This record gives sequence, C-alpha cells and structure tokens, in this order.
Amino acid sequence: METTQESFPDNGLATEPVLAAATGVATGMPARLSLPAKGSCWYCEKPLDSVRRFCGKGCADSFDEEAEFTR
Repeated sequence: METTQESFPDNGLATEPVLAAATGVATGMPARLSLPAKGSCWYCEKPLDSVRRFCGKGCADSFDEEAEFTR
C-alpha cells in the first residue's frame, strides 16, 4: 500500500485515474466487447455463429465476473 504522497505526482494529479482511463476501466467498457467472435462461447465453448461471443447473458456475466476476479 502506498502513502497519499506517493499516489500524486509533482503536478498534484492522481495517477490511478489516468491508468484506468487508458485501460478502458473508467469508461465502463467491459473487456468482453473487445473479444473477437470465434465460433464458440468464450465461457462454456458451446458452438455459435461467427458473430456472437457468448451463448447467453449468463455466460457473458460469468465471464465478466471471472475476469474481474482474476485481475
């Protein structure tokens, strides 16, 4: 854990929001939107068409939950 002084550079701005914005976290964009369609569900591997990434909302939500847990 860092002190408050370590989290602010000399210009007085926090560094963490800049990092979050660069990774898409601040914009709220889920990581699953950047996944390419691969012909099967990214979570359970059920065969899909060439457009969809997940077979349903349950798998998409589980993928997001697991991605958040493994950060």
